[in-house]
Amino acid sequence: MEARARRRLALVSSHVNPPAETTLPACLLASACSSDANGEKEMNKGHNDCVFCKIIRGEAPAIKLYEDDECLCILDSYPLCHGHSLIIPKCHFPSLDATPPLIIGAMCSKVPLISNAVMKATGCDSFNLLVNNGAAAGQVIYHTHIHIIPRKQHDCLWASESLRRRPMKLDQEASQLANRIRESLIFVNNYKDIKGQASNLIAN
Repeated sequence: MEARARRRLALVSSHVNPPAETTLPACLLASACSSDANGEKEMNKGHNDCVFCKIIRGEAPAIKLYEDDECLCILDSYPLCHGHSLIIPKCHFPSLDATPPLIIGAMCSKVPLISNAVMKATGCDSFNLLVNNGAAAGQVIYHTHIHIIPRKQHDCLWASESLRRRPMKLDQEASQLANRIRESLIFVNNYKDIKGQASNLIAN
C-alpha cells in the first residue's frame, strides 16, 4: 500500500507541478491506445498503432474541423448523431485520468468555440460533452478524447434519459462514500481556487 500511495503522490505531483522546461510534450508518447475484444488494453502496442495518432500524423483519413498546436477536432467516424465530433490532444495519453491538467485545459478551452459551430451547422441548440474513460465506461480508443454530441429535443439518443432518477438518501452509506472520496483527494485541501481564495473540503 505504501508503494501504491507513493506512486499516486508522484503522479499527482507531476500534474500539479510539471517540469518547468516542458509546457506541452513535444511528441506522442508510446503507450497502449487500442482495445481487444474484451475491452482490455493491448499493452504491447504503442502510439504507432493508435488511430488518433495516425490521424494527427496524417497517416489515416479523417474529416478535420479544427486544428491548432495542441488539439485536433474531427467528425466521429461512427457518430451517434449528425455532427458528433471529437476533440483530441496531439500528444498521446491513454485516458483522461492519465492526462496532465495542462492538456485537459487546452482541450476544454476549445469546447465553446467548436460546440457553438457544431450546433449552428446542425440546427441544434444543445449538446452533450462526454468522456468515456476506461473499458467499463465504453472507451474503445485509448487516446484520451472528448465527444461533442449535438442534441435536439425528443431525439431519444440516451435511453437513460427516460429513467426516473431517485433522490440520494442522506444516510450513513452516503456519508461513508463521501469520506472515501475525500480521502482520495489528498492534494485538494487548501487548494487555491481561481480567485486566489483557499478552499477546504468540509465534512458534513
